[in-house]
Amino acid sequence: MNWDQIEGKWKQMKGSVRQKWAKLTDDDLEYIAGRRENFAGRLQERYGIARDEAERQLDEWQRTVNEPEKARSGKP
Repeated sequence: MNWDQIEGKWKQMKGSVRQKWAKLTDDDLEYIAGRRENFAGRLQERYGIARDEAERQLDEWQRTVNEPEKARSGKP
């Protein structure tokens, strides 16, 4: 799933985001609205991490979001 898809499905994605990053508030999730740049910035603020670490965590999360999709489609 690419970031355009994540942005389009943001309401459905919020639960997954909440499970991984519990420090993000409802206001944070509304501000992020599926936009990667906003997401990375809020992760930096709430967790006190560097930009490259926020980007790494987002990459990792994006891969886990893709896994269920691959399982449904039967693709490796």
